[in-house]
Order: sequence, then structure tokens, then C-alpha cells
Amino acid sequence: MLVAGFLLLAITPLVGPIPGPGGIFTFAGGMVLILRNSTWARKLFARTKKKWPRFAHYSDLALRRQSWRRRRDRDIALAEAEAAGLGPGPR
Repeated sequence: MLVAGFLLLAITPLVGPIPGPGGIFTFAGGMVLILRNSTWARKLFARTKKKWPRFAHYSDLALRRQSWRRRRDRDIALAEAEAAGLGPGPR
């Protein structure tokens, strides 16, 4: 699966000029396969997410990561607690 991911990344420049968004999907598919099957890629991805958290949200959505759902649920619960006056206020 890891080799298939790298193969999709290698094909991306060839598919990119074809009309339509084919290059985007081949790149995304390759990245998903690499991230799902490689420990070093996941660690690099985690470091990148910490460096640019704004873009990490969109990658989590695209990868359907469970951590995104946990963070979303936690943020919603904190917002509701603050609105009710139960949670920590501004620091």
C-alpha cells in the first residue's frame, strides 16, 4: 500500500494537466495511503499540524480522522460550559 501511495504521488504531475481535478485526487489518494501505512510519515504529519494548526483542521476532515471528531466534541463541550458559566473563563 505504501508503494501504491508513492506511485500515485509520482503520477500526479502526469495527470495534473488533464482537464478536470484529477491531479488533486491522485495526490490526495497517495498522501492518504502513505499516512495510513507509514510511521515516519505520520510523525512528520503531526509535527506539521502543530506548526500550522489552521490547515490541520482541513487535512483531518479529508482523512476522516477520529482525533478531529474528539477535538470538535471537546471544543463544543467547552463552549457550552463557558456559555453556562461553568467552565474556565478568559485567561
